Amino acid sequence: MNRMRSSLSLFCAWLMLATALPAQQWSGPNATLAEPGGRLSNLTYPYRAREVAPINLANSTRLESLLRAGRLYLSLQDAIALSLENNLDIELQRYGLLLADADLDRAKAGGAIRGVSTAVSSGGATSGGTTGAASPAGIPSLDPVLSTNYSWGHFTAPQVNSFIVGANSIVSTVNNGGLQLQQGFLTGTRATLGLTSRNLMSSSGRNDFNPSTTGALSLNITQPLLQGFGRALNSRLIRIAKNNRNVSDMVFRQQVITTVSSVINLYWDLVSFNEDVKVRTQALTLAEKLYNDNKKQVEIGTLAPIAIVQAEAEVAARQQDLVVSQTQVLQQETVLKNALSRTGVASPALAEARIVPTDRIRVPDLEQIQPIQDLIARALDNRPELGRTRIQLDNAHINLKASRNALMPQLDAYMTLNNNALSGEINSLPVPSLGGLPAQPRNAAAIDPFFLGGYGNVLRQMFARNFPDYTFGFQLNIPLRNRSAQADMVSAQLSLRQSEIQQQQQINQVRVDVQNAMIGVQQTRARHQTATKNRTLQEQNLDAEQKKYALGASTIFFVIQAQRDLANAQAGEVAALSAYARARVELDRATGQTLESNNIMVDEAMKGAVSRPAAPLPVVDAK
Repeated sequence: MNRMRSSLSLFCAWLMLATALPAQQWSGPNATLAEPGGRLSNLTYPYRAREVAPINLANSTRLESLLRAGRLYLSLQDAIALSLENNLDIELQRYGLLLADADLDRAKAGGAIRGVSTAVSSGGATSGGTTGAASPAGIPSLDPVLSTNYSWGHFTAPQVNSFIVGANSIVSTVNNGGLQLQQGFLTGTRATLGLTSRNLMSSSGRNDFNPSTTGALSLNITQPLLQGFGRALNSRLIRIAKNNRNVSDMVFRQQVITTVSSVINLYWDLVSFNEDVKVRTQALTLAEKLYNDNKKQVEIGTLAPIAIVQAEAEVAARQQDLVVSQTQVLQQETVLKNALSRTGVASPALAEARIVPTDRIRVPDLEQIQPIQDLIARALDNRPELGRTRIQLDNAHINLKASRNALMPQLDAYMTLNNNALSGEINSLPVPSLGGLPAQPRNAAAIDPFFLGGYGNVLRQMFARNFPDYTFGFQLNIPLRNRSAQADMVSAQLSLRQSEIQQQQQINQVRVDVQNAMIGVQQTRARHQTATKNRTLQEQNLDAEQKKYALGASTIFFVIQAQRDLANAQAGEVAALSAYARARVELDRATGQTLESNNIMVDEAMKGAVSRPAAPLPVVDAK
């Protein structure tokens, strides 16, 4: 008995201590308390809002440091760094990490989890979904709940027989109060510690004590033994929420890869468009030179006037090509600025600035050849969407175990311990007599003085366990058909099988992506080599045609045609170079090497601050 009393006392003390502990604080990077803490901060913390800081639309200082005299000098690494610091697609995904942290807090409290988003944005388009919500069915509330109640009442009860109480009615004043602490545990245990008291003032002379106070200290414990039993089952939402947090990390990583790949393509496209402007400018220069030469020859009478018209028409065509190419550069600069700034082109300084790319596309003399199987193995290890799918499969297995447990009958063992108490004052009303005799004064000596006293005596009796009650038992519920649980089990298995098929589809697609990316690099490299050779031949052809035309052995038609062929060959070389750069970006993305190839730290991307300094400005332009 003494051992049981000691154990009960320790358990009650631990249960009451649970409410005194401060709640775990949410440590998100944008989370702040609504008001500063004080002496009562630990007590008031659970009831105060945890405010999230407003969105930050200020660009990083790197962007201003690269602006000089209306020009934005931009290297590829600076473009990548600006996208990590300012791109809104990445900033939007940072909030996904915070939402996953909040979902984990809900799971630790035994609440339902809402799932996390797996959507990834690319150029305004969004693809993906969510991991799905999960219900805490059968999981006890893991946050302690303290409740209290009080009631006051005045009651008048007519009596059908005055023989017992000595009156035709009894008037009572009752004060009821209670304090209760509930706590659930990951084992499935539910415990309730309660303290109740009742104060009664009555007009009855039969009561020995008036007023009287009764009280009880009770402990109720219920433990599932079949359905709902065990830490593994009841902690499933916590494990799923932790997995979902890892999913959010994977999604963020995938968003960074997607955004960086897009920015690299935008950068190389701008470089190619600038090269195309040079090609179109050179073509216009050649056309203007031909026009001016023909004009002089017509003036001295060595050439027919129609040659001027033909040359002038070619100049107009080349001018049109140049204008189209220049406006294409302006459009590309606007798109790239929008990807590198939180406010797009709202800033006049940024909107009017011209981007000057400081890097050029280079095709190595020798292409590093890696076995396709090595690239595929690397992709299977590094692609974030595959890691995300593996985590979601783990969640499906966790849910499957919960569905299997729900098939079992419900068997609960319970235990109730009550410590009762009574205290009061000797009733001052006379004791009603029987048989019409007058009422008699109460014999105070016959009343046990143990019960005399106030509420302190009630508490003393309760904690001394002078009047204990013990109840032990079990309750068994056996569903005779159990069709709902069986259907849920089948659904969980089917969902798991679907997820496994989707995983295999992803693996197959990754293999296709890697192989196509490898072929794309080889194809664009060969295309660039061919385009370079074609441009060289067209330069030689134009030079020969101009010499023949100067000697009168050719016509202006063939010279103009040679100029056009050279311009097309030069534009084709620029396009082939751009295609090669895009193919390299796609190979890095397909193999999951985008971050490694561009020296990107995920931690820096999460913080939105890249430690690498901006590239120095070109010496001439810096002056």
